[in-house]
Amino acid sequence: MTAIAPCITVETEDAYKAAVDRLHPFANRVHIDIMDGEFAPTFSIGIDKVWWPKEWQVDIHAMVARPSEYVNQLIQLKPTTIIFHAEVQEDLGPILQKIKAAGIHAGVGLLKPTVPANVAAYIKAADHVLVFCGDLGHYGGKADLMQLEKVRLIRSIRGDLEIGWDGGAAIENVFSLAQGGVNVINSGGAINNATDPAAMYNQMVTEVNKHSVI
Repeated sequence: MTAIAPCITVETEDAYKAAVDRLHPFANRVHIDIMDGEFAPTFSIGIDKVWWPKEWQVDIHAMVARPSEYVNQLIQLKPTTIIFHAEVQEDLGPILQKIKAAGIHAGVGLLKPTVPANVAAYIKAADHVLVFCGDLGHYGGKADLMQLEKVRLIRSIRGDLEIGWDGGAAIENVFSLAQGGVNVINSGGAINNATDPAAMYNQMVTEVNKHSVI
């Protein structure tokens, strides 16, 4: 089964609280973005300001240049998954191991130009790989379905991984993403900017769970 995870990508505490309040009535799994103004061009609220309802399953996507400066504080939040990007200049190997030792799933994000084979060691060490084709630090972006080829390439390196998608997921393409082997479809603008976010979320859940006619 493919999960739909609404995203929270905000820059202020007020916007963060509004996003939590908006998603709380219906969301189960939520994708929270952390941005440092360097790896991603915008700043998010500080990690010390991040919180969520206790019943949520939370994946934290840390778009930061130096994961070593963030990992301990993120572990203290006890999310389900912490995702750092393979493209940072630090060695992610020890950081992934630290996350896993804390009982948290370790995730690796791949930007569009990144070839899975070039970061195979990280993929083998991870619990989750995020195929990212969005706009770093913002809602929106266009879903480049050519990136679904990465799902096959990632599974050829390690078949049992959970694979996420981030970037342009909307009602028009979530079925294709699910059929392409994506386990977790993260959706920002399509849900948060909808007139009725709960209705949009439910439509997307229905869409990914319909049966293929092929």
